[in-house]
Amino acid sequence: MPDELLRPTIGAGVDMSVRPWRLMSQAYVAFFGGVIASTVIAFLNSGRLGVDAGKRRLILLTGLVGLVAVVVLFAVLGGDALQVSSRVVAVLCFMVQLRLQQPMDRAFQLRGSDYGRLWRMGIPVTIGGAVVEFLILLLVTVIK
Repeated sequence: MPDELLRPTIGAGVDMSVRPWRLMSQAYVAFFGGVIASTVIAFLNSGRLGVDAGKRRLILLTGLVGLVAVVVLFAVLGGDALQVSSRVVAVLCFMVQLRLQQPMDRAFQLRGSDYGRLWRMGIPVTIGGAVVEFLILLLVTVIK
């Protein structure tokens, strides 16, 4: 049985040269960019934080479930309530993804390092995610 005193410290196994983004900044990406953009940013950030592979897969699974929910809501409601419903789904997915990243984010805060800026990656991913989500919904309309 290994001794608890010899267990690795908080920073072990994490690349300290790449700074993660603030978790709450990802809410803007979810709201404006949708489920796809939110999932991409959460997945990238979880890698920067050193989140284990199982939780990173859950982040992707949450995004996939959210995207399916947006498509189903679009098929059921049509375009009437799509903007509101897709944003609600994206923010709900973000909240689950936030919970999966939180323990390692707290560990990052304990290291006393500064966060990186999300602007450079966040804006293109937000726009790209919104466009891809629109194209998927357009494809659903054509198939219908």
